Amino acid sequence: MESKVVATPENAEIRKLSDVKRKMQFTGTVVKTSLAGAVVDIGLEKPGVVHISQLQKDPVNRVEDVVQVGQQVQVWVKRIETKRERLELTMIEPLPLEWREIEPGLVVKGNITRIEKFGVFVEIGAERPGLVHISEITHDYIKDPKEVVQEGEEVEVKVLDINRRRKQIKLSMKALEEKPVLEQTSTQKKKGKTGPAVVPEEPEEVIPTAMELALREAMEKTQSGIVEDRGDPKNKSTHSNAELDQILSRTLENKVRTASK
Repeated sequence: MESKVVATPENAEIRKLSDVKRKMQFTGTVVKTSLAGAVVDIGLEKPGVVHISQLQKDPVNRVEDVVQVGQQVQVWVKRIETKRERLELTMIEPLPLEWREIEPGLVVKGNITRIEKFGVFVEIGAERPGLVHISEITHDYIKDPKEVVQEGEEVEVKVLDINRRRKQIKLSMKALEEKPVLEQTSTQKKKGKTGPAVVPEEPEEVIPTAMELALREAMEKTQSGIVEDRGDPKNKSTHSNAELDQILSRTLENKVRTASK
């Protein structure tokens, strides 16, 4: 952004066109008028030209209705053409911030001109005020901007986005503040984690099926019978298998009968 240079007498020492910069302010004298505008001498080797559209903000029908030859006027540098040695002036004070000077990331100071539920409007020296949405005012949650700011307050803002076609400027106040650090719980600090503590899940109890219960019961009864039987190992094995089949058959019949009731 170009800084605004205050007018004469500081600029009275400038005598070369190459030393002139945009937005410089001069006190000059009208030396000629025409249908197209006025010629103003500001002390350089060549005078500058003020177009009729730059005499004032309101429309002008005749140049003589605004300025006369010999009149002293305040002018600002609008454009410099060094090669052609042409200097275009304006009698309309330029804005501190022009649209082409506003870019994302630019940090400026301004005054709050209006407060709404959805945010605040900040005058930053552009053609229109910029908007700070309520979510861009502070990192903390607020329901109303009036909780933290008031109309007329000077604030520092950062340009987030600009729409030159719609002439909209999105600003932020919280972008210039440090983000708050969330406090960790004692459990998280011990484990060195920032997320929530993880509770291990208990294993689910496995419920045996009817077949498994019958088989288990039959095996237990068979083992008991084997311990009591001290006879011939061959008879013991044959007896065990037969008894196992009988127990298993009876157990399954009881389970099926119970389930069908």
